[in-house]
Amino acid sequence: MPCISVIVPVYQAEALIKDCVESVIRQTFQDWELLLIDDGSTDASPALCDGLAVSDSRIRVFHKPNGGVSSARNLGLQEARAEYIAFLDADDQFEPQALETMWNLLDSTGADSAACAHRNLTPNGESVELCLPAGVYEGESLREGIVYPLLGDRLVPPLFNGFIWRYLFSTAVIREHAMSFEGAYLEDDIFLMEYFCNARKLAVTEEPLYRYFWNPASATHRYMKDFRTVFGRYMERKAALAAHYGLEAKRPQWRENSNWSGLLIAVGNEYAPGSPKTIRERQNAVEELCAAPEMAHAMAALTPKGLGTNKQVVVNLLRGRHFALLTLMYRLKNRI
Repeated sequence: MPCISVIVPVYQAEALIKDCVESVIRQTFQDWELLLIDDGSTDASPALCDGLAVSDSRIRVFHKPNGGVSSARNLGLQEARAEYIAFLDADDQFEPQALETMWNLLDSTGADSAACAHRNLTPNGESVELCLPAGVYEGESLREGIVYPLLGDRLVPPLFNGFIWRYLFSTAVIREHAMSFEGAYLEDDIFLMEYFCNARKLAVTEEPLYRYFWNPASATHRYMKDFRTVFGRYMERKAALAAHYGLEAKRPQWRENSNWSGLLIAVGNEYAPGSPKTIRERQNAVEELCAAPEMAHAMAALTPKGLGTNKQVVVNLLRGRHFALLTLMYRLKNRI
């Protein structure tokens, strides 16, 4: 059996998948298998994946009807044969020493999980973002470092981002607790929360081993017509985890904090350039959002402070019910 299973969901990735796969092939650590999960692509991706598998027996390809990134990752989890699992997005790449460095972290510390920093690559340049400061985390320090920030610290920067591709995960932990992904947005947060409520020890390096290419066409950057439904389900799953693992005592206002964060995202989504709604429909939708019971409660119970300038302006306009001014601001900002 290979030591590490690398799972890559593939959808309409014909321009990127070769470079992604090449970043795995050129790893200094070679005891891996690569699972390419074709999620119903209609471009040349399926044929490219099959061709790559012919060239290297460690590459396995699975074709499935389109069901979204979570269903693709879940299929990968079912088919993985290795003791550890890594995730890689089709438009990103590993640094050559990524798997070796994290494997050595596991070996030297006796941890069941490892993590690294990553390199953000944008049209304006690049930056490095840490997962956590280098070190070994276990018990309550794991919850303080990852679980509690994902539960209820979703407003004031710096935010802890739920990127699953910064980690080596224990297959045994995932399967013992029947963990899986759900949905196409914020699914990483829930998976990480549950995983690190059950993992024993995490070893972290500050070396940036993952190359994240900012893609303006990705799910996190385009208009989502069903965002309210998606966010509602996210909150349901988070509440279930908080209750099951007794997390609420450490973040008693996690619901209000998370709902405020969701409200800010929802407002930005309503005014996204890709929305088919008229300006009046967008403003009405924002007013309805603020009147929803869970959002109205959050607005009354918690006053966000210390946000970035733009978010703080939005918060102040929402709390003051200055919806027309908010709409004008977004019209100018997004050139609607």
